[in-house]
Amino acid sequence: MLIDTHCHLDAAEFDADRQAVIAGAIAAGVGMMVVPAVYRDNFAPVLRLPQQHAECACALGIHPMYVERSTPDDLQALKSLLDNPHVVAVGEIGLDFFVEGYNREMQEFYFVEQLKLAKAFDLPVILHVRRSIDTILKYLRIYKVRGGIAHAFNGSEQQAQEFIKLGFKLGFGGAMTYPRATKLRHLAEHLPLEAIVLETDAPDMAPEWLGHGARNSPEQLPRIAQVLADLRRENISEIIDIAGFNALQALPKLTHLCTPAHKSH
Repeated sequence: MLIDTHCHLDAAEFDADRQAVIAGAIAAGVGMMVVPAVYRDNFAPVLRLPQQHAECACALGIHPMYVERSTPDDLQALKSLLDNPHVVAVGEIGLDFFVEGYNREMQEFYFVEQLKLAKAFDLPVILHVRRSIDTILKYLRIYKVRGGIAHAFNGSEQQAQEFIKLGFKLGFGGAMTYPRATKLRHLAEHLPLEAIVLETDAPDMAPEWLGHGARNSPEQLPRIAQVLADLRRENISEIIDIAGFNALQALPKLTHLCTPAHKSH
């Protein structure tokens, strides 16, 4: 089954046609879409999506680029929602050392506190790892959560292996579709297929055929899967089956949300 393990369907970019975007993705063969929150104000809109659409699940968390507009009370609000049956992970959480000027100490505080929550609720995590992989791995070795997904992975092969050892899957999406992304395409080709999940990060990270800056959507996932199949010289149906199985392994609560109709996608 095709599973988009990371798409921000609550984003304002979809306000005008959200229902049509979701319907288009389903028509294209996408069986499930995981929508991660980024801060407290969008917990409620993210939670509404799976209540309205059986093909959606969600993750709740405070994104590293939103920590400066967050308070410790937001962690309590997060804690109160994590036993919701539609919440399959704590996310999107992590660290971002790419953008200058963001408070690193505050990022690390919120990351650690959310790892503790994930551990307490036995939930996987969906990780934002931009320019911060080694520090993230350090914390994952201290706070041993039940795995999850390193979203938009763009590290080294060695770093990939460290995530795999810790029980994580690696998210590949639109960035992999650009021919000039040689390092990323090499990883997509050579990492164990059992470690890879598919994602769009919609509305961001548009694939090559849409162009940088275009609005991405989960409907693009089949073509992204085809790029992965072409890079690995494997059958598209095998890529879809294995990547979907990997997503269910990474996010076990998804299994209970997938109806037989979903599994036929």
